[in-house]
Amino acid sequence: MERPRMRLESGTSWLELVHTGGEDWRVTADWCATLTADFDVCLTSEEVADFAARMLSRLSAPDGRAFSEQVTPGRDNPLRLTADPVEDGYAFCAALTPNGDDNVCLLRMEMNPVDSAGLRDLFAALQASLAL
Repeated sequence: MERPRMRLESGTSWLELVHTGGEDWRVTADWCATLTADFDVCLTSEEVADFAARMLSRLSAPDGRAFSEQVTPGRDNPLRLTADPVEDGYAFCAALTPNGDDNVCLLRMEMNPVDSAGLRDLFAALQASLAL
């Protein structure tokens, strides 16, 4: 069985959140093979499923405005996605914080637009992979 994962790709940049077992997840990112991040985080499947549901909600009823969602709104957060509408998709800025909300250790990575239909499929697949 394949591990629950979300891989957001845009040209030469990508971001991945993958379940590695229990409450262990891995965040990996690459921007043009120049800037990379790779770190472990502790998340529950419920937190990731809730993140996927919130992203799906935003993507399923677009209002033409930018939005931002983070994986864990109530505690240290390893990943925040800010989406800006561009034609039929969204351009993203990913804020990665390996030590939670530590402003000293923060990586921001911009990604080119991704098609809305593909994004909905991506987050629906993540949500479905976490259904028990």
